[in-house]
Amino acid sequence: MTTSNAYSAAAPLLSVRGLRVQIPTRHGALTALDDVSFDIARGEILGFVGESGAGKSLTGMAVLGLLDAPAHIAAGEIIFDGQPIHQLPAAQMRKLRGRRIGAIFQDPLLSLNPLLTVGYQLTETMRTHLPLSAEEARLRAIEWLRQVGIPSPTERVDAYPHQFSGGMRQRIVIALALCAEPDLVIADEPTTALDVSVQAQVLELLRTQCRERGTAVLLVTHDMGVISENADRVAVMYAGHIAETGPVGQIVNRPRHPYTRGLMGSIPPVDQDVQWLQQIDGAMPRLSARPTGCPFHPRCKHATEQCVTTRPLPHPEGVALVACWHPQQGPAMAGVAEVAA
Repeated sequence: MTTSNAYSAAAPLLSVRGLRVQIPTRHGALTALDDVSFDIARGEILGFVGESGAGKSLTGMAVLGLLDAPAHIAAGEIIFDGQPIHQLPAAQMRKLRGRRIGAIFQDPLLSLNPLLTVGYQLTETMRTHLPLSAEEARLRAIEWLRQVGIPSPTERVDAYPHQFSGGMRQRIVIALALCAEPDLVIADEPTTALDVSVQAQVLELLRTQCRERGTAVLLVTHDMGVISENADRVAVMYAGHIAETGPVGQIVNRPRHPYTRGLMGSIPPVDQDVQWLQQIDGAMPRLSARPTGCPFHPRCKHATEQCVTTRPLPHPEGVALVACWHPQQGPAMAGVAEVAA
């Protein structure tokens, strides 16, 4: 896990308030994200975790201005460095996205043009957003390849994406996301397709590069191991809502929301043998069948009539914000090795 840093005390670089994303259909609008709010400070890594379909990637796409039509932002605001960006024209958003907001996606082949050398893609990205000559950009491209661990960067700068391994391509994607020196990086499942050893190297690289430059990161993943080792804070999403937000040590060691406790309890402890892991009965509701009240109440053994009828708003519980009428106490499972706060 990363430690807190000097940047976290400053005003948030990114502030999302009351974000609602809807998808119109012939049967009415479906709400994919509802009242999503969070902040990210400079130099901070905020992890977004939850089941598939919870809305993690959709949140990142909304911040990037890359929602696929007909999905659209129906309410709320996205404030980046003090300026609202949720209603920017497409041309302005493209400039902002390339220069100040970078993106790393799960499949590097989707981010790299197979017909262009990696050096060309790096140099063109830098020349588009930074005042550099062609020669200066090429030298920086070589240096970026060196920084992200590509061997023989001077020779390989003219190679094509298919001439690199999956791990090397993902390193190049990180270089591509960082070479314009952005203030914020949206990393959407950046290591899912990689083997475990390469995952660790890529995440260490991303963490180091961002710490040195004070870059903020929104790290979207379903892997709590990745979150516990790399994030400063965690936002747990469920059915388009944020269930709980807090420092990674608090969320892993002492989760308050029943859904978060279920996630933590399903992780096998490393320091003891257990016959059975905890599980969360049921499944996350479909977009067309979201329940009233707390969206988790159909699967929650602590649910009451209040949970069925009235949606809880996030409120402070220690150092965390928890959207639950009946927050729980204590560790999620006895014996789970604790993460340093």
